[in-house]
Amino acid sequence: MNLPSEFLKELKTVLGQDAEKYKEMFDQPAFRGISVNRLKITPERLLPLLPFAAWQSPFYKDGYYIPADTEGIGAYPLHHAGAFYVQEPSAASAVSLLDVQKGEKILDLCAAPGGKSSQIASLLGGTGLIWSNEVVKNRSRILLSNFERMGISAGVVSSCRPEKLCSRLEGYFDKVLVDAPCSGEGMFRKNHDAVAEWSLEHVTACANRQISILQSAAAALREGGVLVYSTCTFSYQENEGVVQRLLEACPELEPYDMEEPFGRKTRFSNAVRITPMEGGEGHFAARFRKKGNNGSAKPSGQHYPKMNKDIMKLTEKFLDDIFLVRPELIPVVRGDKLCLVPDNLPDTDGLNVIRSGVLAGVIVKNRIEPEHALFTSSSPSALRRVLALSADDKRTDEFLSGNEIDCDGESGYTGVAVEGMITGFGKCSGGRLKNKYPKGLRR
Repeated sequence: MNLPSEFLKELKTVLGQDAEKYKEMFDQPAFRGISVNRLKITPERLLPLLPFAAWQSPFYKDGYYIPADTEGIGAYPLHHAGAFYVQEPSAASAVSLLDVQKGEKILDLCAAPGGKSSQIASLLGGTGLIWSNEVVKNRSRILLSNFERMGISAGVVSSCRPEKLCSRLEGYFDKVLVDAPCSGEGMFRKNHDAVAEWSLEHVTACANRQISILQSAAAALREGGVLVYSTCTFSYQENEGVVQRLLEACPELEPYDMEEPFGRKTRFSNAVRITPMEGGEGHFAARFRKKGNNGSAKPSGQHYPKMNKDIMKLTEKFLDDIFLVRPELIPVVRGDKLCLVPDNLPDTDGLNVIRSGVLAGVIVKNRIEPEHALFTSSSPSALRRVLALSADDKRTDEFLSGNEIDCDGESGYTGVAVEGMITGFGKCSGGRLKNKYPKGLRR
């Protein structure tokens, strides 16, 4: 395939003689990978269950390469179960640089489709808060779907302009990730259509948009907090150029140097570039620290509507029927929807929040109908009734296809666990499970 001459000229400026190596590798198969979701399973348990080979990636401790010719991975039962996220290996590097610690409040500002948010949530392990924002509304719905598949409960999904969100939550987050919209040069090998869409004008437009987003992100970061900026492009203008502009525009930020065992060095000690020669499609990441050490700000807290006694009684009965061990979340009713939300959320009014915590159920007259996310965010040990299946059980294929299956056990709403991971639910009665797996997710 012929690459644009302007792109090749810019690439030589960035990579020097290695630009020729990139051209030689261009038509070779692109790298593919997965990131393991510790909310559901450990790598030690998952790898022997996979029907394809997987070997360690250098970019993320729970990241693995998979064969380039692996087909139909989205249909695998373990993918449905949320055991892993399919992710280009070097894309996982930005979260490694974020150095996630339990209990932190972290903002993923340009989050769809959700790979990096899934990594962050996996590392938080149900503690702290992951707030994932995507300004494009239809992409935010994909983000929410991945939140539910991965079993994320201590999180928020919003579709808000970065400047509005970050000004309202000024100084709130311990860490902020900006995986910014870019010209996508690092995706050329896997998506040849992206080559036709490339232009120098688009590169410049992306760089200007990136600096605007980053300036908003800096406002949301607490003093002493960490900001990571990443792209999937080689462009000097979008990478080093944006780093330089950000340091000039935001004197409250300083470079936060890194010593990571992957990628190639750049002119900045706080930035790293990854190319196909280092085993990734193309990624850049830079890390900053906000000066000062006053800790996080405390925006006004969330005000939850008070339940009336009848709804409260109905909610208690519903949760007791589903759980042996209830999640440590607050039941909140908004309209006809019951949600379970993290404690001490900031006020989210006006921030276009699509979901806080978990959608638990919908109130229908004098009962509550449970929702898919209530089960996928739960462990088998927490549920009162569970149907345990292996990945190769014929009933697993039937369940994922939306069919009724045999179910031994007491009647009632029952979680369906595939290899120990809750994948969905149904209603057991008379030895059969009426399938409640969402139609849009079925095979």
